[in-house]
Amino acid sequence: MRQTSSQDNETDAPLPDPQQYGDSERPGDRKYAVYVLCVLTFVYLLNYLDRQLLAIVAEDVKADLNISDADLGFLYGTAFAVFYAIFGIPLGRLADIWNRKNLISVGVTFWSVMTALSGMARGFTPLAICRFGVGLGEASATPAAGSLLYDYFPPRVRTTVFSIYQCGNFVGGGLGIFLGGMVLDAWNSTWPDPSLAPFGLRGWQATFMLVGLPGVLVALLVSTLREPVRGRFDTQTEKKPDDESPTQLATEVRETLLSMIPFCSWFIMAKRGGGWKSIALNTLIALMITAAGIGATWLTGDKLQWITVGIGLYCVSTWTQVLSLRDRQAFETIFRCPTLLCLYIGGSAIVFKTVITFWCVPYFQRAFGLEASEVGTTLGLGGMVLGLTGLILGGILADRLRLKSVRGKLYVMIGGLGSAVLAAAILLLTSNVLIAYIAALSIYMFGAMAMGPAVSTAADLAIPRVRGTAVAFYIMATSLIGTALGPYVIGLVSDAIASTGVDSAEALRRGMLWGLTMPVVGILALVIALRFVDRDTARIQEQT
Repeated sequence: MRQTSSQDNETDAPLPDPQQYGDSERPGDRKYAVYVLCVLTFVYLLNYLDRQLLAIVAEDVKADLNISDADLGFLYGTAFAVFYAIFGIPLGRLADIWNRKNLISVGVTFWSVMTALSGMARGFTPLAICRFGVGLGEASATPAAGSLLYDYFPPRVRTTVFSIYQCGNFVGGGLGIFLGGMVLDAWNSTWPDPSLAPFGLRGWQATFMLVGLPGVLVALLVSTLREPVRGRFDTQTEKKPDDESPTQLATEVRETLLSMIPFCSWFIMAKRGGGWKSIALNTLIALMITAAGIGATWLTGDKLQWITVGIGLYCVSTWTQVLSLRDRQAFETIFRCPTLLCLYIGGSAIVFKTVITFWCVPYFQRAFGLEASEVGTTLGLGGMVLGLTGLILGGILADRLRLKSVRGKLYVMIGGLGSAVLAAAILLLTSNVLIAYIAALSIYMFGAMAMGPAVSTAADLAIPRVRGTAVAFYIMATSLIGTALGPYVIGLVSDAIASTGVDSAEALRRGMLWGLTMPVVGILALVIALRFVDRDTARIQEQT
C-alpha cells in the first residue's frame, strides 16, 4: 500500500495536473482560479489597509503620544518591516511545504487582531509592539498567495495575474487613508473631549479598532479555498517524496525558525556539517552588526531603532548561512543569480513609493493646512484609481514585452520607477496644492507599474520547489532596505532640520527630497540587471 504523502495531507479536493488534459486547464478550473484570485486580492487589500492606516492618523498619534518624526518613521517602517522581513523567511519556507490557504488564514486573523489592539495602546512602546505583530502576521500572505497563484494560472498570464493581485495594495492603501480619515474626523468632531468618548478612546485609537476587527471574517473565507497541485503548470512538476512524514515537516519548520536565533543556529550549523568555520563566521557577523548598531545609536540616540534593525540583519544573515548548508539548491537560486541580486536593490527602490506616500499625508497637512478627511479623500480614492490603472497597465505591458524579450519586465520597472521619481520631485518643489495633488497621484500610478513585474520576475527566476522562499526573500530584502530604513531616515532628517529652527513642513519636505536618492540607486541596479537576465532565465528553464 502506498504511504500517504504530505501532498495528500495538505490538499482539500485538489485540482488535478493540467498536463493530463493537454496544454489547457480542465473545464471549470479557470472560473475557480479567478475566484481564488479575487479572494487573495481581497486579502492583500486588507493587508495594505491595516498597514497604511497609520499614515492618516500620524499627526494625531504624534501629538497625543508626544513623539518625533523619527518615531513615526520607526512605527510605520522599522517596527513593521523588520518583523515582516524576519518571519517572511520561515513563513515563506512553510508555504513551500504546508497547506498554503491555512497559513494565509491564520496570518490574516493575527494581523487583524493586532491592528485592533493598536487602538488600545496608551503609549509609544505598546503601539510599537502592536506594529511588530502586524508585521509578523502580514508576512504570511504574499509568499503563500504567490505560490498558490502560480499553481492556478499558466505562465502566459502570470504577470497580469500578479498585477491584479497587487491591486489590493492600492485599493487597500487608498481605503485605509480614506476610511481612516473619515472615521478620525467624525470621531474627533463628535467627541472633542476624549474623556466623554466611548471607553475614553481618542479618534486614532477608535480608527484602529473599527478598521482592524473585520479582518477575522476574511480569514474564515480564505479557509474555504482548495489547494492545487504544486508546480502543476511547470514543465516538470516537482513533488515532495511520498515518505515525507509529519515529523519531517515539523523538523523543517523548527530548523527554519531556530536558524535565526543566536546559539541555536550554531547547533543547526554543526548538525548540517558546517563545522567551526560556519560558527566563527556567524559570530563575526554578530559582532559586526552589534558594533554598527552601537555606532548608529551613538549618532542618532535611537536605541530601539537600531536594536530592531540589528535583530533583523542578524536573523537574515544566520538563516542564509544555514540555508547554504541544508538546501544548497535553494541557496544557489537566491544568492548566485545576478539578476535577482540587482532586483533586490531595484525592488527596494520601488518601495520608496510607499515611503513617500506615507509621508505625503503629514506633508499635505503641514504644508497646506488641510484636514485629514480632505487629504484622505483625495489621496485615498485618487491613489486607489490611479494605482489600479498603473498596476494593470504595467502587468499587461510587461507580459507583452516579455513575449519579445526576457528583458521586457525590467524595461517596465525602469520606466515606471523613473517616472515616479520625477513626479515625487515635482510634488516637493511646487507650492501649488493642485499641482502637488497631481504629482502625488502620479507617484501612485507610475510606482504601481513597476510592482507587478518586480514580484513576478523574482518568481520567474526560481524553480517551483523554492518559489515561495525566493519571493519571501525578495520581500525581506525590499522590506529591510526600503521600508525599515526609508521612513525612519526621512523622519530623522526632518527632525534634524527642524531642530535648527526650520518649520516642520519645510523640514519634512527636505527630508523627503533626501529620500529620493534611494530610487535613483535602484534604477541603476535594474539597468545593470539587463546584462544578466537572459542568461539567468535560460538557466532556470534548463532546470525545470
